[in-house]
Amino acid sequence: MTDDSRQARWENRTEAPLAMASMLFLAAYAVRVLAPGLPEVWKDLCLALTLAAWAAFAVDYAVRWRLSGQRLRFVRSHWLDTLVLALPLLRPLRIVRLYDAVQRRNEAPRLTLHARVIAYAGICALLLGFAASLAVYQQEQSAPDATIRTFGDSVWWACTTLSTVGYGDATPVTPVGRLIAVGLMFCGLALLGAVTGSFSSWLLQIFTRGDEKRPPGS
Repeated sequence: MTDDSRQARWENRTEAPLAMASMLFLAAYAVRVLAPGLPEVWKDLCLALTLAAWAAFAVDYAVRWRLSGQRLRFVRSHWLDTLVLALPLLRPLRIVRLYDAVQRRNEAPRLTLHARVIAYAGICALLLGFAASLAVYQQEQSAPDATIRTFGDSVWWACTTLSTVGYGDATPVTPVGRLIAVGLMFCGLALLGAVTGSFSSWLLQIFTRGDEKRPPGS
């Protein structure tokens, strides 16, 4: 059996467990941030779950690196997986990979290409926005001169940042919060560009089909 087939089998078998690990990571992290008054035993359990999820991602990354035989080229060709392993906020994006795998396993995808792009962008925006809201709220809630004091403020900030509106009424003041904001800005631009480009391409196809069906000289 070749390394490529072994890697494909490994990826097929781990898609669902890693998606579950992503949801477990996000849920445990949300509980730690939004319920600070929990008993220490529950906080420790949530921390253990987040560490277990990271360990699952690390093992998967190491196995696929070993099976690929690409060495450093694997890091460059799988840059998103590398970022997901290094940056906790991106780990919920593994859920999108499961959705994509389900779509690919259908003989005929239920959604068109343009609809899939918009659906993926929407799912990514929801996951990134929620994860960034948690992280910024954790950093900002007790910082001096902070404008983000509640989780609602953090969600509002994430929505305005992802949509590239940026009202400026709620802004991070801590170094970590601002670093998260920069990353979310880039993600917002990328997602907005993907949706806008896909929608524009769909409109062009509609207009082109209309011109092709129009009788000559009309």
